[in-house]
Amino acid sequence: MIRTIHATLLAVALVVTLNVVPGFAQTPTEADYYRLIPFDIPAHINLEAGGIELMPDGKLAVSTRRGDIYMIDEPVVDPPTNVRWTPFAKGLHEVLGIHAVGDWLYAIQRCELTRLKDEDGDGKADLFETVNDDWEITGDYHEYAFASPPDAEGNIWVVLCLTGSFDSNAPYRGWCVRITPDGKLLPTCSGIRSPGGIAMNEAGDMFYTDNQGPWNGTCSLKHLRPGSFQGHPGGYKWYDITDGAIGSRPKEPQSESRMMVEAKKIPELEPPAVYFPYQKMGQSASGIACDTTGGKFGPFEGQLFVGDQTHSTVMRVFLEQVNGHYQGACFPFRAGFGSGSLSLKMTDHGLFVGGTNRGWGSRGNKPYSLDRLAWTGKVPFEIHEMRAKPNGFELTFTHEVDAKSAADAASYELQTYAYIYQASYGSPEVDHTKPTITQAEVAADNRSVRLYIDGLQEGHVHELHMAGIRSSDDLQLLHDVGYYTLNYIPAE
Repeated sequence: MIRTIHATLLAVALVVTLNVVPGFAQTPTEADYYRLIPFDIPAHINLEAGGIELMPDGKLAVSTRRGDIYMIDEPVVDPPTNVRWTPFAKGLHEVLGIHAVGDWLYAIQRCELTRLKDEDGDGKADLFETVNDDWEITGDYHEYAFASPPDAEGNIWVVLCLTGSFDSNAPYRGWCVRITPDGKLLPTCSGIRSPGGIAMNEAGDMFYTDNQGPWNGTCSLKHLRPGSFQGHPGGYKWYDITDGAIGSRPKEPQSESRMMVEAKKIPELEPPAVYFPYQKMGQSASGIACDTTGGKFGPFEGQLFVGDQTHSTVMRVFLEQVNGHYQGACFPFRAGFGSGSLSLKMTDHGLFVGGTNRGWGSRGNKPYSLDRLAWTGKVPFEIHEMRAKPNGFELTFTHEVDAKSAADAASYELQTYAYIYQASYGSPEVDHTKPTITQAEVAADNRSVRLYIDGLQEGHVHELHMAGIRSSDDLQLLHDVGYYTLNYIPAE
């Protein structure tokens, strides 16, 4: 018995020793690099934060699915336990996006884009103006509307959910439209199904998330190229009311095909820039935020962060342009939010994330939440970028890599798959292949690795695991998998 106890204690000691990393008490976790700071939400507020905006006076505006807007004093105090929540507006219709423009707060409702102002200075909106209501609603629960911040021309982009998953029973349902500063509606893209968020990248190009369903094999991030067709033909009928603003109705896609097969037949069809493999990366893609903080949020300047409502997570996305189209890779980033991640707002003080689990369940077990994600100043060992090359990929890292492990092809595992592009709901992974990594070439500065690969597959997700790589100071990758959507293989 004594010998058994000694062996057990020795085994435990070995486990503890092996899990100690210099500079950390144990193996690093997401929380060592990005700390979650939850807000205490007053009991009388059903938050379900659909929109978040940091106001010029430093207050945080938060809109709700219930139709309210609140102002939070001192939102970056740590911990935010005794901050004051002041009602700013009530009685609106499911506000899923708010943006400050001068003295006005713009709010997207199901039925219209509205702007609000506090004219008498009492902290509450007393002037409400309809900016545009040229789309319609039927009352179907699914007819959500999400709006972007103003673009460089002052236009606010609105993505409008279909009526249910399959149909468009009111004008511009299943479309993206732009609202000009003087309130005019500009038809912009067709083919929307069920958006979860919309925002610009660093270059000012607009993206939205669409969710698994008809004509969407899995959740994805899509580029709203003006005049494009985003994949779901349910709203084709509204080309008849656009007066040719974005051209004529595209050719009907063929069901049970593949996205890139149809994209070669239909010039207007813009393939998803990034697929989020179902369950592996989430199940309900939501809000989008771009890191434009100049390094205040860590080493990912210019990259996008995307929420997932079901998994209560935030993912990270690297994008590049190949053949004039956006494509790129997604990576896990941070889990553990209080409810289902819905709205995201990047600020110099961190990433604010609003959550809800109403209508759909979420891993975060609170009915609603508001969290601030703050960088601790420590840089995680991560894949920084994953770029497509004619014969493989180039990986960059946030730390120097250990050259021996990074040059070993056995440190990597690669598979590919596609999704069926079809009218029925979703798709399994199909058309699996296993390309061969023939060489891993480490750069002289140990910051990047060039993978040479036989068997790249156009139109496939390339799922790359890198469990064998270590940093020069013997860290494992915090997240050792990336999913690259290879719509186009570059020529050089």
